[in-house]
Amino acid sequence: MKKTLNNKYFLLRHGKNIHQTEKSDIFYCYPDDNPPCTLIEEGIEQIKKAGEFLKDKKIDFIICSDILRVKQTAEIITGIIGYDKEIRFDQRLRDINWGIFGGKTMAEGWNYYNNDMSKRFDIAPEGGETWNDCRNRVIGVLNDLESEFRGKTILIISHGDPLWLLEGYVLGTSNNDLINDEKGNRTIQTGEIREI
Repeated sequence: MKKTLNNKYFLLRHGKNIHQTEKSDIFYCYPDDNPPCTLIEEGIEQIKKAGEFLKDKKIDFIICSDILRVKQTAEIITGIIGYDKEIRFDQRLRDINWGIFGGKTMAEGWNYYNNDMSKRFDIAPEGGETWNDCRNRVIGVLNDLESEFRGKTILIISHGDPLWLLEGYVLGTSNNDLINDEKGNRTIQTGEIREI
């Protein structure tokens, strides 16, 4: 069952970077690769398009991950929509921590779980976190925003897993439905905006 919220939220995933192109089968390091991932030209164009969509949405507040690719995304968005307030950066909106699998192949990470995605909710890789851990921290962000604001339009800019888990929480989507979405509709793509 969908949660009743005090505010309107737009979720935006950062624009495309090297991990969706040259490193598409590699997990991000945490909190970021070294050197940090930056948006590629296609990602910049994705975010410009997102900015045009958000231009007339009257965004009252922006909160985002403190990682470079998200900061770049926020900078582009604020320029397009004319947002002149301070952006709040929150480490709780960082991407999921894959621990010892950061920088390694996705096959290595998923082999650890015997390719059973449901285990990812409760079993953390060494030095990393579970999907439940990630979901709990982004729910904490949402709860803070719900306590602080009423009737506002808020833009949350983050990464794939945190936004996927946050949207699932708000919509009341079960863990099984989150991971058994055959069409991939629940995964927020780079530069994509969702309203919750």
